[in-house]
Amino acid sequence: MLGDHKLTWSPIFSVIDFVTRVLSPYQFNPANYNPLRDLVEQSIDFEVLKRPDCPVKLFLSATNVRTGKVKIFSGTEISVSAVMASACLPTMFHAVEIDGEAYWDGGYMGNPALFPLIYNCKSTDIVTVHINPLFRKEVPRAAGDILNRINEISFNSSLMREMRAVSFVTKLIAQNRVVDGGLRRVLIHSIADDEFMGALSPTSKYNADWDFLISLRDQGRKCAGNWLAKNFVKLGVESSVDVDKMYL
Repeated sequence: MLGDHKLTWSPIFSVIDFVTRVLSPYQFNPANYNPLRDLVEQSIDFEVLKRPDCPVKLFLSATNVRTGKVKIFSGTEISVSAVMASACLPTMFHAVEIDGEAYWDGGYMGNPALFPLIYNCKSTDIVTVHINPLFRKEVPRAAGDILNRINEISFNSSLMREMRAVSFVTKLIAQNRVVDGGLRRVLIHSIADDEFMGALSPTSKYNADWDFLISLRDQGRKCAGNWLAKNFVKLGVESSVDVDKMYL
């Protein structure tokens, strides 16, 4: 079970959490060692992703540390460094340098950035997969829980802003107020399990135990399967979520 104490909590995770709050990654990891980089490089054929005829369109968002702007990597810009930049948590890793610019996780400014999907893809459907709970029933009171909720809200804030724009455009189109066809109607879908994700402890984010990762994968597949059984018929037809109610 995922709720098993040994999988979701360990004194080691608490130590890591404490260290990342008092020391920067430039202090506790001066060599900038990141085993994930080697794993990504060995697992993904980036040359295929860069090809113009690649059947998969991939867009990676990162946050420019100096300007605070979102950066979208696509096409020939896709690389192992771009992947690492899109997942660079500043309390855990050094900023990723690409072409003289430093980048952090894209979640701070675009989590995810929807506009590349709207204007660079033919599909009218956008399916968002939530890894941070949008809603929590309880108000956090412990220091760790408060910081965790702050991070969840921060990482969801950019998505909320983009959904507000989607809602605005959708209403303009529905009211026949768009005459030049420059704006597209998109259908929004959401796969989420706030109850399950919300039950995990904040320190579980540091857990790289294989059994724990497998359990997360299995739960994700279960959640996606349930969503498909219920909403597959809505793809290409209508949104399966009330955007205003869920995001605004």
